[in-house]
Amino acid sequence: MLSSTEFIRQSLGLHLFFARIMKEHSFFLEVSFTQKNSDLILKADTLRMEFDGLLADTIALSNGVVSCSVLQSGEVITPFTLKAEMASAYFTGINILTDLTKTEAALMCNDLMIVNPILEQRVFMLNQRAMELISTLVQFKSRILSAVISCKIFTSNYPLLIDHILREAKFYHKLIQKLQNCENMNLEMEAYKQEAFWNRIMAEHSKFIRGLLDPTENELINTANNFGNEFDKLTKEAKEAMEKTMPISKVTDDSLKATIEISKFKAQGTQGLVNCEIKSIIIPLLGDHVLREANHYLRLLKIFKKAKV
Repeated sequence: MLSSTEFIRQSLGLHLFFARIMKEHSFFLEVSFTQKNSDLILKADTLRMEFDGLLADTIALSNGVVSCSVLQSGEVITPFTLKAEMASAYFTGINILTDLTKTEAALMCNDLMIVNPILEQRVFMLNQRAMELISTLVQFKSRILSAVISCKIFTSNYPLLIDHILREAKFYHKLIQKLQNCENMNLEMEAYKQEAFWNRIMAEHSKFIRGLLDPTENELINTANNFGNEFDKLTKEAKEAMEKTMPISKVTDDSLKATIEISKFKAQGTQGLVNCEIKSIIIPLLGDHVLREANHYLRLLKIFKKAKV
């Protein structure tokens, strides 16, 4: 059974990462619709602001509580997050709450937390609220995906991207449910599942980047394509490991090396977008968004490798 300390620490770390991811998914959906679908724009905007509230409350509970490894991983914010938000707000006219990013930059970590029953109850309630909000977002994304693939609405997002962010929301919900049940993490099983999940995510990021770059950006397109192929291979290997036909330790080692490299590529790309040095139709916040996901995965892979799974 999960200890009270780990329940609090893991819950808050999860929300610091994923609540921001979900609010940005809502933002990406919001800016992708045409005026004909103003009702969908409004719904996405409402969801975005609700996740702002969830993130704000998570930040308030996290100071002096959350693990140092989470704050130092680059999954909560990166050196580019604030500038990416400012640029994206400028391009879209949408009010992005950059104060949340500034507050997160000042968060203090603590690896020697003393259990507080009141804090534990607040975190439990935060988890319940998050699951309800995620369920609403999952329904919204499912509705959009169905409408897009049946040609009932147009969006500038790829159908695969909508499916991609739908899978991430479902994954987030599942992780919270495990925490609410105080389930101890089985590192071996978690490695199989997480590596199969995140390697596919990294492959799809590479393909989205490839498709959103200007056709003249040949070198970047080729690099993104190579990463897509590499992570497709790693996804297949992770699934083979789940079937016990390949050792998970090899997949972890290979995934770690590849994720370090794609994190560097995404960091360079995000900096290039923020500094207007890359020709593309990638909104700067998307660059920072996928960088944070790579950094999150890197932290997990280091845990799995340290445990010698």
